[in-house]
Amino acid sequence: MSESDDTLEVPADFDSFYVAHWAPVAALAYTLCGSRPVAEELAQDAFTAVYRDWQRVSRLDRPDAWVRRVASNAAISVLRRRDREKRARLRLAAGPDRGGDQRTVLPAEHEHFWAEVRRLPTRQAQAVALHYLEDRSVGDIAAVLDCAESTVKVHLHRGRSTLAERLGPHEEVTR
Repeated sequence: MSESDDTLEVPADFDSFYVAHWAPVAALAYTLCGSRPVAEELAQDAFTAVYRDWQRVSRLDRPDAWVRRVASNAAISVLRRRDREKRARLRLAAGPDRGGDQRTVLPAEHEHFWAEVRRLPTRQAQAVALHYLEDRSVGDIAAVLDCAESTVKVHLHRGRSTLAERLGPHEEVTR
């Protein structure tokens, strides 16, 4: 366990856990799916799963990482479903995808950046979102994504490289 992990305090009861983690989990889901209402629903679904299995989840080393993994995976599923639906609409010549509600929980000036993050491969998008949105360490991201720290480093490197190509060398990555 890293030094930053030692400072995490896991609330003993579900209500405290929910209050402490709901907003960051919803923001993570938003950065990955791009829709505030969908992100809020995904966060609620993730916390419903936590609540149903609270006896087990509360005993995990990192229940906060578990709930983020559930929300993150659900957000990626939403993107995949949207992509399939969009392709089906195009095949049926039903017209262009109008997308969902694009109101943001993040400043509007960063929307282009997060839109590009959503275009990255799944694990790269998750790693970049956790790093830049929540300022999480490589160790924390590894816990959320349930992978090795070296894998997270690779995802961050590749994601940053792709974003630098797409956004240009002078675009500064900000939160």
